[in-house]
Amino acid sequence: MPAGLDVVEREIAMLARRIAEWLGDDIGYHAVQAIPGVGPVLGAVFVAEIGDISRFASARHLCSWAGLTPTHRESDTTVHRGHISKQGSRLVRWAAVEAVARQRGATAVRAHHHRVAERRGRNIGRVAAARKLLTLVYYGLRDGEIRCLGETG
Repeated sequence: MPAGLDVVEREIAMLARRIAEWLGDDIGYHAVQAIPGVGPVLGAVFVAEIGDISRFASARHLCSWAGLTPTHRESDTTVHRGHISKQGSRLVRWAAVEAVARQRGATAVRAHHHRVAERRGRNIGRVAAARKLLTLVYYGLRDGEIRCLGETG
């Protein structure tokens, strides 16, 4: 094994131990890891970046804060819906999209991704699924458990 790779693996192990120390007692951290595609690193990103979940009134507010909601401009009878706003935490957006990309098997989020992707395109489907996944993260952090993982629709 190259010397550089050995150093990186030691650093990863050290960070994994620190994350376990810092977040070992956090029930929300363990709950979000039950979502397919979310492991210890992405779970830590969600917990650290979102912080106190009670500052968001609903999952929609969290998705809006993360910049995963479409822009909406209207004037009288004209309505323009655009791309996602991209305001808020760039890291949470990345983590949600990454978790969608890592999903394997038949999950509700993956099924949603494919349904939207068939109609609107692959990237729009991935972002729509990321919004759905972030909704699950909200309830996992708020309630300490994810209840609807068995559903595939």
